[in-house]
Amino acid sequence: MRKFYRSTKEKQLSGVLGGLSEMYNIDVSLLRILTVVLGIFTSGIVWLIYIIAAIVMPTDKEL
Repeated sequence: MRKFYRSTKEKQLSGVLGGLSEMYNIDVSLLRILTVVLGIFTSGIVWLIYIIAAIVMPTDKEL
């Protein structure tokens, strides 16, 4: 089972989307665009989830 973590290599803000892209082998730029678009359509709920994930998740060096 693969662990969900924040990436230190693919990192713009906190590395949450970089960790997701490494876990599911998806382009990180696509995830970033999707996060911005979903954040607009959900009135910021996605961004709130992102902030919570950035606080709670460990980095890949902590595993």
